[in-house]
Amino acid sequence: DDRRRQRATVEGGDDRRGQRATVEGADGGRGERVGEDVLAGLVAALAFPERVARKDGGSYLMVSGTRAELPQASALRGAPWIAVAVADRPVGRGHARVQLGAAVDEETARLAAGALLTERDEVHWADGDVVARRVERLGAVELAVRPLADADPVLVRGALLEGLRREGLGLLRRSADAGLLRKRLAFLRRRLGEPWPDVTDDALLARADEWLEPELSRARRRADLGRIDAGQALTRLLPWASGEATRLDELAPERILVPSGSRIRIDYDDPEQPVLAVKLQEMFGLQRSPEIAGVPLLVHLLSPAGRPAAVTADLASFWKDGYTGVRAELRGRYPKHPWPEDPATAEPTRYTKTRLGK
Repeated sequence: DDRRRQRATVEGGDDRRGQRATVEGADGGRGERVGEDVLAGLVAALAFPERVARKDGGSYLMVSGTRAELPQASALRGAPWIAVAVADRPVGRGHARVQLGAAVDEETARLAAGALLTERDEVHWADGDVVARRVERLGAVELAVRPLADADPVLVRGALLEGLRREGLGLLRRSADAGLLRKRLAFLRRRLGEPWPDVTDDALLARADEWLEPELSRARRRADLGRIDAGQALTRLLPWASGEATRLDELAPERILVPSGSRIRIDYDDPEQPVLAVKLQEMFGLQRSPEIAGVPLLVHLLSPAGRPAAVTADLASFWKDGYTGVRAELRGRYPKHPWPEDPATAEPTRYTKTRLGK
C-alpha cells in the first residue's frame, strides 16, 4: 500500500536531459527521485504493454481497448501517454480507475507495445459515403490517419454494399417504372414462386453480383450509386434462361384494358392482391372481375370525380347486390353521367350523356 502511494520523478542526465517520467499513487503522495534513463514509465510500459494508454477526451484508451480514468488530483492528468501499472474497476463504473501509473512518451509506447503496431487500409461506409483511409494503430489506439486515394476496389465495393444495407436500395437511381417493376416481380414471386426472383432488400443484396455488376465494381462513392439505373439492373434477374421472362407483361402487366377502351395502370403495392382503380362507368358490361396470374384484381370503383364509390373483387356480385345503392347515391350527384339500371349489359363509357349523344 505504501508503494502505491509513492510518486517518483525521474529526469534524464546525459543526452536526454530534461525528460521526465512520473509514477504516482492515487493520493498523489511524493516519493524519491530515481536514476536517469531507468524510467519508471519505461518499466511500467514494458511490464504491462497492454496497459499503455493515450489520452482520448476526458479519459485514456489503453492499447487493449479498455478505457481508464485518472483520479481528480492526479499529476498525470493531461499527459498524452501513460502506462498503467495498477488499476481496478469499481462496481457500476464503465471505465477502469488508475491506481498507479506513469507518464511515457509515444516512442516508449511504440517500443513497449510494438507487437500490436499495425498499419492497414480501412474502407467503410460512414456519414453517408465511402470513407477510405490508411490507419496506423497501436492496438486499439489510432496513431495516424491519412486519406486513401487509391483504395482497393474490393474494399470500396464492400463499403458500398454496407451503405446499401444501411440506407437501402434507394441509394440507386430509381424511376417510377423501376419501382413498379420491383412490385410486379414481388407479386409474381408471391403468387408463382420460382423462377421469379425474390426482390426483398436482403435477397437483392445477397445477389448483388448478378444484377448490380459491372456498375457496382466501377463505383467509388455514393454519387456513383445514384447513377446506377435500378430498373434496368433488375431486368438481369428475370428468368431469361427458362423463357418465363417473356411472359412478364402477360402475367403481371403494367396496365390492363377495361371495357371502355382505357388502359388503366395496376397498383401492385399489395403483392397479395393488386388493385385496379377505375371509374365505375368504364366497367359497365363486364361480367366478372379481371384477373392477372389467376388472381382477381381488387377493383376500386370510382365516381366520375375519381372518388372511391365501392370496392369489390367480385364484379358480378357487385352488379347484382351492390350497384343499386351506389347508383341511387351517385346519380343525384352526377346527373350528367349515365346510370343504367342493368350495368352488366350497359355500354361502358368515359363520357357524359351529352358527349355520348353527339
